[in-house]
Amino acid sequence: MMQFTETPPPPLHQISSFSNFTMNKNQIHRTRPWPGFPSSKSFASFGDANCMEQLLVHCANAIESNDATLAQQILWVLNNIAPPDGDSNQRLTCAFLRALITRAAKSGTCKMLAAMANAHCNLVVHNHKFSVIELASFVDLTPWHRFGFTAANAAILEAVDGCSVVHIVDFSLTHCMQIPTLIDAIANRFEGPPRLKLTVAGATEDVPPMLDLSYEELGTKLVNFARSRNVMLEFRVIPSSYADGFASLIEQMRVQQLVYAERGEALVINCHMMLHYIPEETLNPSTTFSSLNPYSLEYYSSTSISLRSLFLKAIRSLEPTIVVLVDEDADLTANNLVCRLRSAFNYLWIPYDLVDTFLPRGSKQREWYEAAVCWKVENVIAHEGLQRVERLEPKSRWVQRMRNANFRGITFGEEAVSELKTMLDEHAAGWGLKKEEDDLVLTWKGHNAVFASAWVPAA
Repeated sequence: MMQFTETPPPPLHQISSFSNFTMNKNQIHRTRPWPGFPSSKSFASFGDANCMEQLLVHCANAIESNDATLAQQILWVLNNIAPPDGDSNQRLTCAFLRALITRAAKSGTCKMLAAMANAHCNLVVHNHKFSVIELASFVDLTPWHRFGFTAANAAILEAVDGCSVVHIVDFSLTHCMQIPTLIDAIANRFEGPPRLKLTVAGATEDVPPMLDLSYEELGTKLVNFARSRNVMLEFRVIPSSYADGFASLIEQMRVQQLVYAERGEALVINCHMMLHYIPEETLNPSTTFSSLNPYSLEYYSSTSISLRSLFLKAIRSLEPTIVVLVDEDADLTANNLVCRLRSAFNYLWIPYDLVDTFLPRGSKQREWYEAAVCWKVENVIAHEGLQRVERLEPKSRWVQRMRNANFRGITFGEEAVSELKTMLDEHAAGWGLKKEEDDLVLTWKGHNAVFASAWVPAA
């Protein structure tokens, strides 16, 4: 899930008082009687998550219907009950409040809100650029990414057992942070390590976390690390983008499989929290991507199949040894803003709730962490069309996509489950692990957070 940014959003309570750009409380009541609209003495009753969610929904509806007066009234309440330094529910609500203000400013439908956003606060989330050491340390702070790394590596090691050459195509949000652990495990193989090939898409500049070095430099570091473990590693970058379904990488992989694949070579497709950036059905392909046509001529006339599904079918055509798919278990694809807001609010409370268990207030890493969630909230709420890239799908939908692409799921072994349980014991008590059919699911206080699944071509 996690996108990491350098600084947290500027606290709304430190911005010029909302009285500068909204009406005072008496004016609010005279202008628009609204059942349940609180006085300053009754804010405490609005402090639970359900009430905050309802206020955000009312505000979103007001913005979408161009009711600037009502929107400002609700924003005034939210600003008073959701400080950016409050408890986890308040900080979550503050992130959504900022995103709604940004949406109003972008759309221009509520001119007063747009003027407020431009005049009183900088709502841009600035992304921190990580060094390799910083990023490796950061992703180890919680099981959010470690869960996927551990499950995927266990499945990969089992699938490539006995292969002399292993080619890994890494579609990963975390810039190959999974690979060193995999190299360590492969180096200890009884019959000796295979030769590794690692192919990655070029760094995605507009989606955090971001690195402060090029992928070529990253590759050099990985090659040197592998050499220190007596593993031969070839590293290759293919400039490619999620926006067109990594079309150039897929095409080069097709050529390589036909011409350069070696005898006994295993092909591993590792997908870690990256595929949900590939456009899906809610972006109309006939109007948005007709000029790209990344995989087949069928795409020109198709309005029912997405780049996401075409990508999986293209991967299937490569006859991979194994495909590992890890992603966040939520649905943020709805075109309706209110539906999307509700879904995001009822999922993104998790990172705000868990941060208190591992990062102290005021730490730099906590600032990056919470600003990261703000970035995600803003993208889901404030943007539409191609700019809205955070389009998570639940596990059930990914399972159906994989089956439609002619893959079948395989079960994670007991060794993988044991490793995951050991890893979770290193973290807070709220984390849990459960099995759903062939898949593994990471939970926080019983709620699904991240899933891991492994697939092979169906007969």
